[in-house]
Amino acid sequence: MLTGKQTRYLRSMAHHLDPVFQVGKGGVNDHLVRHIEEAIEKRELMKISVLNNNVEDPKVIGRTLAEQSGCELVQVIGKTIVLYKESRDNKTIELPR
Repeated sequence: MLTGKQTRYLRSMAHHLDPVFQVGKGGVNDHLVRHIEEAIEKRELMKISVLNNNVEDPKVIGRTLAEQSGCELVQVIGKTIVLYKESRDNKTIELPR
């Protein structure tokens, strides 16, 4: 569980990132979750965009992706989701206490 200070820090770091994945009309599926798990191990912090052809609420999609991939949901703003997971092998982000 992230503290408020850590969440603010991660949001500031994510501001300059480009979305890595897109959630389209197919929604959240096992294939997407598996790719997110693999990519977040290398990146630790990632943005995911929800396309306009998806009718689900981005906040619900964000919570679902975080839960299924074992990540922390940092932020959902508009149709952009920010996820964080500390890497076991490629740790680059040092969170404030």
